[in-house]
Amino acid sequence: MTRRVMLISPAMGAALREARFDDGQPVEAAGLRLAEAAAGSVPAALRVLVSPSARCRETAAALGLDAVVAEDLSGLDVGRWRGATLAEVGAEEPDAVGQWLADPASAPHGGESVRALCERVAAWLEAVSAPDAEGAATGTGADSGSASASASASASTDGSPAPSPAASGRIIAVVEPEIVRAAVVRALGAPESAFWRLDVPPLTATELSGRAGRWNLRVGRALGT
Repeated sequence: MTRRVMLISPAMGAALREARFDDGQPVEAAGLRLAEAAAGSVPAALRVLVSPSARCRETAAALGLDAVVAEDLSGLDVGRWRGATLAEVGAEEPDAVGQWLADPASAPHGGESVRALCERVAAWLEAVSAPDAEGAATGTGADSGSASASASASASTDGSPAPSPAASGRIIAVVEPEIVRAAVVRALGAPESAFWRLDVPPLTATELSGRAGRWNLRVGRALGT
């Protein structure tokens, strides 16, 4: 069965604007308004998941999604750098930052390496692409979150019923930008060094379709367009 995975990045907040490692800051009011305006553009889904961070949960709620928190989709753990900007860390620990940016296996901050993050996201993609992924493989139960009732009950432009979420096999997840980066790296079979060359703007959708080991990719579509 072909699996469709849509990864949505959070709306703009102070941490994203300041290039600050996330420390639980909320989404800005303007970002929430944009998410609310884009709510109708999110398709129905079999499962709707969300990273545990405040900005992802707030974005999911603004999009009208009844999402289930997925710990497997937590953002990158940057240890003692949490809450600092990259510029601040670079000024205090230039050698550590240089090592971190050059070596995907390094974690000088005491948290998670980029390699470990990519492996974690790859394992999640493997799980959701399994034939029995409708249940335990997503980390949720059969009554887990789904897109809004209005979306799932909508009809197509020719008047025929829209495909059911189960038939579409789609999973939507509102996740941290680094989760999107890791998914793209693994989907393309790119080297982990490519992680730093990917830009994930706020409130954009990256879509993967296919199955484990063979994904097609649509990158960076702004929601609502």
